[in-house]
Amino acid sequence: MRFQENVPLSQFSSYKIGGRARYFCAPTNEEELRSAIGACEDKLLILGGGTNLLINDRGFDGLVLKPALCTLEGNGTTLRVGAGVNMDDLLNHTIAHGLTGVEWAGGLPGTVGGAIRGNAGAFGGEIKDVVVSVESFDTDAVQVVSRMNTECRFSYRSSIFKERPGKEIILAATIKLSHGEPERIQAAINEKIDYRRVRHPMEYPNIGSIFKNVLVSSFPASELHRVLSVMKSDPVPVIPTAHLIAEAGLKGVSLGGAMISPKHPNFIVNVFDARASDVRALISLIQTRVKEEFFVDLEHEVEFVD
Repeated sequence: MRFQENVPLSQFSSYKIGGRARYFCAPTNEEELRSAIGACEDKLLILGGGTNLLINDRGFDGLVLKPALCTLEGNGTTLRVGAGVNMDDLLNHTIAHGLTGVEWAGGLPGTVGGAIRGNAGAFGGEIKDVVVSVESFDTDAVQVVSRMNTECRFSYRSSIFKERPGKEIILAATIKLSHGEPERIQAAINEKIDYRRVRHPMEYPNIGSIFKNVLVSSFPASELHRVLSVMKSDPVPVIPTAHLIAEAGLKGVSLGGAMISPKHPNFIVNVFDARASDVRALISLIQTRVKEEFFVDLEHEVEFVD
Protein backbone atom coordinates (compact mmCIF):
# COMPACT_ATOMS: atom_id res chain seq x y z
CA MET A 1 0.00 0.00 0.00
CA ARG A 2 1.55 3.29 -1.09
CA PHE A 3 1.57 6.16 1.41
CA GLN A 4 1.72 9.79 0.39
CA GLU A 5 3.65 12.18 2.62
CA ASN A 6 3.08 15.74 3.77
CA VAL A 7 -0.45 15.92 2.33
CA PRO A 8 -2.51 19.10 3.01
CA LEU A 9 -5.68 18.05 4.80
CA SER A 10 -7.54 21.27 4.04
CA GLN A 11 -8.34 19.84 0.60
CA PHE A 12 -10.35 17.05 2.25
CA SER A 13 -12.20 19.30 4.70
CA SER A 14 -15.50 21.03 4.01
CA TYR A 15 -14.08 23.82 6.17
CA LYS A 16 -11.00 24.24 3.93
CA ILE A 17 -9.04 24.39 7.18
CA GLY A 18 -6.22 22.20 8.45
CA GLY A 19 -2.51 21.49 8.32
CA ARG A 20 -0.73 18.58 6.69
CA ALA A 21 -0.79 14.83 7.30
CA ARG A 22 2.54 13.15 7.85
CA TYR A 23 1.22 10.14 5.89
CA PHE A 24 -1.95 9.65 3.86
CA CYS A 25 -3.56 6.82 1.93
CA ALA A 26 -6.96 5.95 0.47
CA PRO A 27 -7.48 2.15 0.49
CA THR A 28 -10.11 0.90 -1.95
CA ASN A 29 -10.74 -2.52 -0.39
CA GLU A 30 -10.34 -4.48 2.82
CA GLU A 31 -6.99 -5.97 1.77
CA GLU A 32 -5.47 -2.53 1.22
CA LEU A 33 -6.96 -1.35 4.49
CA ARG A 34 -5.38 -4.23 6.40
CA SER A 35 -2.05 -3.56 4.72
CA ALA A 36 -2.12 0.13 5.61
CA ILE A 37 -3.00 -0.49 9.24
CA GLY A 38 -0.41 -3.23 9.51
CA ALA A 39 2.29 -0.85 8.29
CA CYS A 40 1.18 1.98 10.56
CA GLU A 41 3.42 2.70 13.53
CA ASP A 42 2.02 6.19 14.08
CA LYS A 43 -1.19 7.77 15.28
CA LEU A 44 -4.18 6.90 13.09
CA LEU A 45 -6.99 9.16 11.86
CA ILE A 46 -9.94 7.86 9.85
CA LEU A 47 -11.25 10.49 7.44
CA GLY A 48 -14.66 10.27 5.79
CA GLY A 49 -16.18 13.19 3.92
CA GLY A 50 -14.46 15.77 6.13
CA THR A 51 -17.83 17.35 6.90
CA ASN A 52 -17.72 17.16 10.67
CA LEU A 53 -14.03 17.65 11.50
CA LEU A 54 -12.04 20.66 12.62
CA ILE A 55 -8.46 19.81 11.71
CA ASN A 56 -5.89 21.79 13.65
CA ASP A 57 -3.47 24.18 12.03
CA ARG A 58 -0.47 21.94 12.76
CA GLY A 59 -2.00 19.04 10.86
CA PHE A 60 -1.79 15.39 11.92
CA ASP A 61 1.51 13.78 12.86
CA GLY A 62 0.54 10.25 11.89
CA LEU A 63 -1.36 8.28 9.23
CA VAL A 64 -4.62 9.58 7.78
CA LEU A 65 -6.74 6.84 6.20
CA LYS A 66 -9.52 7.89 3.84
CA PRO A 67 -11.21 4.61 2.87
CA ALA A 68 -12.63 4.72 -0.65
CA LEU A 69 -15.09 1.86 -0.09
CA CYS A 70 -17.84 2.69 -2.54
CA THR A 71 -19.92 -0.47 -3.00
CA LEU A 72 -23.61 0.22 -3.66
CA GLU A 73 -25.55 -2.95 -4.41
CA GLY A 74 -29.25 -3.58 -4.22
CA ASN A 75 -31.50 -6.60 -3.75
CA GLY A 76 -35.07 -5.39 -3.75
CA THR A 77 -35.47 -2.97 -0.86
CA THR A 78 -32.23 -4.09 0.80
CA LEU A 79 -28.97 -2.28 -0.02
CA ARG A 80 -25.36 -3.00 0.84
CA VAL A 81 -23.59 0.35 0.97
CA GLY A 82 -19.87 0.99 1.33
CA ALA A 83 -18.75 3.43 3.99
CA GLY A 84 -17.20 5.70 1.37
CA VAL A 85 -20.43 6.21 -0.60
CA ASN A 86 -21.50 9.87 -0.54
CA MET A 87 -24.95 10.51 0.89
CA ASP A 88 -25.87 12.27 -2.38
CA ASP A 89 -25.08 9.10 -4.33
CA LEU A 90 -27.18 7.00 -1.96
CA LEU A 91 -30.11 9.38 -2.35
CA ASN A 92 -29.79 9.39 -6.14
CA HIS A 93 -29.87 5.58 -6.04
CA THR A 94 -33.08 5.61 -4.00
CA ILE A 95 -34.71 7.96 -6.49
CA ALA A 96 -33.66 5.83 -9.47
CA HIS A 97 -34.93 2.62 -7.87
CA GLY A 98 -38.03 3.96 -6.09
CA LEU A 99 -36.83 3.35 -2.53
CA THR A 100 -38.10 5.44 0.35
CA GLY A 101 -36.79 5.89 3.89
CA VAL A 102 -33.91 8.35 3.75
CA GLU A 103 -35.50 11.44 2.25
CA TRP A 104 -34.72 13.31 5.49
CA ALA A 105 -31.05 13.26 4.40
CA GLY A 106 -31.62 15.50 1.38
CA GLY A 107 -28.70 17.94 1.24
CA LEU A 108 -26.82 16.17 4.03
CA PRO A 109 -23.09 16.23 3.21
CA GLY A 110 -20.56 13.51 3.91
CA THR A 111 -20.41 9.74 3.55
CA VAL A 112 -22.59 6.86 4.67
CA GLY A 113 -19.85 5.73 7.05
CA GLY A 114 -19.75 9.13 8.69
CA ALA A 115 -23.53 9.24 8.94
CA ILE A 116 -23.59 5.86 10.70
CA ARG A 117 -20.73 6.75 13.03
CA GLY A 118 -22.54 9.87 14.25
CA ASN A 119 -26.08 8.52 13.78
CA ALA A 120 -26.86 11.47 11.54
CA GLY A 121 -30.40 12.71 11.51
CA ALA A 122 -32.68 15.55 10.48
CA PHE A 123 -36.36 16.34 10.04
CA GLY A 124 -37.34 13.61 12.50
CA GLY A 125 -35.35 10.82 10.85
CA GLU A 126 -32.05 9.13 11.74
CA ILE A 127 -29.78 6.73 9.90
CA LYS A 128 -30.32 4.12 12.62
CA ASP A 129 -33.93 3.83 11.45
CA VAL A 130 -32.86 2.03 8.26
CA VAL A 131 -29.65 0.24 9.30
CA VAL A 132 -29.93 -3.55 9.53
CA SER A 133 -26.26 -4.31 10.22
CA VAL A 134 -22.80 -2.75 10.01
CA GLU A 135 -19.43 -4.26 9.14
CA SER A 136 -16.35 -2.66 10.64
CA PHE A 137 -12.66 -3.37 10.99
CA ASP A 138 -11.42 -3.60 14.57
CA THR A 139 -7.88 -2.22 14.54
CA ASP A 140 -7.05 -3.80 17.92
CA ALA A 141 -8.27 -7.30 17.10
CA VAL A 142 -7.25 -6.89 13.43
CA GLN A 143 -10.46 -8.48 12.20
CA VAL A 144 -13.80 -7.64 10.64
CA VAL A 145 -16.72 -7.33 13.04
CA SER A 146 -20.37 -7.55 12.00
CA ARG A 147 -23.02 -6.01 14.25
CA MET A 148 -26.78 -5.98 14.04
CA ASN A 149 -28.54 -2.65 14.58
CA THR A 150 -29.14 -3.19 18.30
CA GLU A 151 -25.45 -3.96 18.84
CA CYS A 152 -24.33 -0.64 17.32
CA ARG A 153 -25.44 1.28 20.42
CA PHE A 154 -27.05 4.03 18.40
CA SER A 155 -28.06 7.06 20.42
CA TYR A 156 -28.54 10.76 19.80
CA ARG A 157 -25.74 11.62 17.31
CA SER A 158 -23.60 8.73 18.49
CA SER A 159 -22.85 5.02 18.13
CA ILE A 160 -20.38 2.40 19.32
CA PHE A 161 -18.12 3.42 16.43
CA LYS A 162 -17.94 6.99 17.66
CA GLU A 163 -17.25 5.74 21.18
CA ARG A 164 -14.13 3.93 19.90
CA PRO A 165 -12.27 6.59 17.86
CA GLY A 166 -9.55 5.12 15.69
CA LYS A 167 -10.36 1.60 16.94
CA GLU A 168 -13.12 0.72 14.47
CA ILE A 169 -13.29 1.57 10.80
CA ILE A 170 -16.73 1.21 9.24
CA LEU A 171 -16.52 -0.79 6.03
CA ALA A 172 -20.12 -1.17 4.87
CA ALA A 173 -23.70 -1.35 6.05
CA THR A 174 -26.85 -3.19 5.08
CA ILE A 175 -29.87 -0.92 5.05
CA LYS A 176 -33.53 -1.71 4.58
CA LEU A 177 -35.84 0.71 2.75
CA SER A 178 -39.38 0.48 1.34
CA HIS A 179 -40.87 0.75 -2.11
CA GLY A 180 -42.06 4.22 -3.09
CA GLU A 181 -42.83 6.44 -6.05
CA PRO A 182 -39.66 8.02 -7.54
CA GLU A 183 -41.40 11.36 -8.15
CA ARG A 184 -42.51 11.67 -4.53
CA ILE A 185 -39.12 10.57 -3.24
CA GLN A 186 -37.34 13.15 -5.36
CA ALA A 187 -39.76 15.89 -4.34
CA ALA A 188 -39.25 15.10 -0.65
CA ILE A 189 -35.45 15.13 -1.06
CA ASN A 190 -35.55 18.40 -3.00
CA GLU A 191 -37.69 19.94 -0.27
CA LYS A 192 -35.00 19.17 2.31
CA ILE A 193 -32.24 20.47 0.02
CA ASP A 194 -34.13 23.72 -0.54
CA TYR A 195 -34.72 24.09 3.21
CA ARG A 196 -31.00 23.79 3.89
CA ARG A 197 -30.07 26.16 1.07
CA VAL A 198 -32.39 28.89 2.39
CA ARG A 199 -31.65 28.53 6.10
CA HIS A 200 -28.03 27.38 6.21
CA PRO A 201 -24.99 29.50 5.24
CA MET A 202 -23.97 27.36 2.27
CA GLU A 203 -22.23 30.34 0.65
CA TYR A 204 -19.25 29.86 2.98
CA PRO A 205 -17.14 26.80 3.82
CA ASN A 206 -18.59 25.15 6.94
CA ILE A 207 -18.91 21.79 8.67
CA GLY A 208 -22.57 21.99 9.59
CA SER A 209 -23.90 22.38 13.10
CA ILE A 210 -21.13 22.95 15.62
CA PHE A 211 -23.17 21.86 18.64
CA LYS A 212 -25.79 19.22 19.29
CA ASN A 213 -29.23 20.52 20.05
CA VAL A 214 -29.86 20.53 23.80
CA LEU A 215 -32.09 17.93 25.41
CA VAL A 216 -35.05 19.55 27.16
CA SER A 217 -34.20 17.50 30.24
CA SER A 218 -30.85 19.32 30.49
CA PHE A 219 -32.42 22.65 31.38
CA PRO A 220 -32.98 23.68 34.99
CA ALA A 221 -36.66 24.07 35.78
CA SER A 222 -36.21 27.82 36.23
CA GLU A 223 -35.20 28.22 32.56
CA LEU A 224 -37.74 25.99 30.84
CA HIS A 225 -40.34 28.72 30.38
CA ARG A 226 -37.84 30.63 28.21
CA VAL A 227 -37.29 27.84 25.70
CA LEU A 228 -40.31 25.53 25.50
CA SER A 229 -41.89 27.60 22.73
CA VAL A 230 -39.09 26.58 20.34
CA MET A 231 -38.91 22.91 21.37
CA LYS A 232 -38.75 20.41 18.53
CA SER A 233 -38.35 16.66 18.07
CA ASP A 234 -34.92 15.67 16.74
CA PRO A 235 -36.32 12.93 17.15
CA VAL A 236 -36.10 13.34 20.95
CA PRO A 237 -37.38 16.59 22.56
CA VAL A 238 -34.65 19.23 22.16
CA ILE A 239 -34.15 22.98 22.11
CA PRO A 240 -32.35 24.23 18.97
CA THR A 241 -28.88 25.42 19.93
CA ALA A 242 -29.11 28.09 17.23
CA HIS A 243 -31.88 29.74 19.28
CA LEU A 244 -29.73 29.76 22.42
CA ILE A 245 -26.76 31.27 20.59
CA ALA A 246 -28.94 33.97 19.05
CA GLU A 247 -30.50 34.80 22.42
CA ALA A 248 -26.99 35.11 23.84
CA GLY A 249 -26.36 37.90 21.31
CA LEU A 250 -23.65 36.12 19.33
CA LYS A 251 -25.00 36.18 15.76
CA GLY A 252 -22.41 37.63 13.41
CA VAL A 253 -19.57 37.72 15.96
CA SER A 254 -16.25 37.10 14.21
CA LEU A 255 -12.66 36.33 15.09
CA GLY A 256 -9.85 36.19 12.57
CA GLY A 257 -11.35 34.68 9.43
CA ALA A 258 -14.18 32.83 11.20
CA MET A 259 -17.70 34.09 11.94
CA ILE A 260 -20.76 32.88 13.85
CA SER A 261 -23.27 32.84 11.02
CA PRO A 262 -26.02 35.48 11.19
CA LYS A 263 -28.19 33.18 9.06
CA HIS A 264 -27.84 30.13 11.33
CA PRO A 265 -25.78 30.79 14.46
CA ASN A 266 -25.07 27.12 15.14
CA PHE A 267 -22.77 27.35 12.12
CA ILE A 268 -19.32 28.90 12.34
CA VAL A 269 -18.27 29.76 8.80
CA ASN A 270 -14.91 30.26 7.16
CA VAL A 271 -15.31 33.76 5.77
CA PHE A 272 -11.71 34.64 5.00
CA ASP A 273 -8.97 32.01 5.31
CA ALA A 274 -9.92 31.14 8.89
CA ARG A 275 -7.61 29.10 11.05
CA ALA A 276 -8.67 26.27 13.32
CA SER A 277 -7.63 28.41 16.28
CA ASP A 278 -10.16 31.08 15.22
CA VAL A 279 -12.96 28.51 15.17
CA ARG A 280 -11.91 26.98 18.49
CA ALA A 281 -11.96 30.41 20.13
CA LEU A 282 -15.50 31.08 18.87
CA ILE A 283 -16.63 27.65 20.07
CA SER A 284 -15.30 28.44 23.54
CA LEU A 285 -17.00 31.85 23.50
CA ILE A 286 -20.36 30.32 22.58
CA GLN A 287 -20.14 27.69 25.30
CA THR A 288 -19.29 30.30 27.92
CA ARG A 289 -22.01 32.76 26.94
CA VAL A 290 -24.77 30.17 26.62
CA LYS A 291 -23.80 28.66 29.97
CA GLU A 292 -24.05 32.12 31.57
CA GLU A 293 -27.41 32.83 29.91
CA PHE A 294 -29.24 29.50 30.17
CA PHE A 295 -27.25 27.40 32.68
CA VAL A 296 -26.74 24.52 30.23
CA ASP A 297 -23.58 23.01 28.79
CA LEU A 298 -23.35 22.79 25.03
CA GLU A 299 -21.90 19.56 23.64
CA HIS A 300 -20.07 20.04 20.39
CA GLU A 301 -21.07 17.87 17.43
CA VAL A 302 -17.91 18.72 15.51
CA GLU A 303 -14.87 16.55 16.22
CA PHE A 304 -11.44 18.04 16.82
CA VAL A 305 -8.32 16.65 15.17
CA ASP A 306 -5.33 17.57 17.33
